[in-house]
Amino acid sequence: MASNDSIKKTITVTLMLCIVCSVVVSTAAVLLRPAQEANQALDFKSNILSAANLLDADRGVEEIFAERVTTKVVDLKTGEFTDEIDPERYDQWKAAKDPSRSMNLTGDEDIAGISRREQYAEVFLVQNDQGDLQTVILPVRGYGLWSTLYGFMALEADANTVVGLGFYDHAETPGLGGEVDNPNWKAQWEGKKVYGEEGNVQLSVIKGGVDSSDPNAEHKVDGLSGATLTSKGVDNLVKFWLGDMGFKPFLNNLREGEA
Repeated sequence: MASNDSIKKTITVTLMLCIVCSVVVSTAAVLLRPAQEANQALDFKSNILSAANLLDADRGVEEIFAERVTTKVVDLKTGEFTDEIDPERYDQWKAAKDPSRSMNLTGDEDIAGISRREQYAEVFLVQNDQGDLQTVILPVRGYGLWSTLYGFMALEADANTVVGLGFYDHAETPGLGGEVDNPNWKAQWEGKKVYGEEGNVQLSVIKGGVDSSDPNAEHKVDGLSGATLTSKGVDNLVKFWLGDMGFKPFLNNLREGEA
């Protein structure tokens, strides 16, 4: 009888311990969620500023963002700003998965490997000290070798000259595709031109290194060594998001002062 009592007590204690641990973990998750969400929002803003080379070690991210950046929502079909969507509440990536707020992409259209494209997208506008547009920052994404790369591309006010490109979320192979995070590679994008004389996207990631004597060198970026598929993925996502299915209508309007 004592043996049975011992087993019952062991099981009872184990179950109680499991319940207590579950309550503690659940409570901690609930209490920490606001802090986690705040950190995610801060990291998001930090990556936006980084793409535009606006980070300053002497100033906080929130301070710089509030002072320099205006968030707007664009209708990707018309390329015009919309007031129908509150940028503070809009989740662009969730919208891309919602059939009522996005469109299915055909094989020929879906060069970035994203399956669906949202109807509305956020853009981030940076003004200079005189209040004039200095930089426009665009969210971009596309499939590499192992994962979807999420990032931002920043362009000068001419909507053609690259200020910077950076990715904040991906699962590419460290040392290979993961070199999209290498500062030396990212630095190559600065000053590159997106569009050719006919208005088509000419900017591309090539295999190997760029020949500086090439007349089209301003449209080319070195491929990542040993990471052909990741390089191709970056090339495709740039062409998609700066093309007709992406932000090109908006950038055209921006150049013409009609956005």
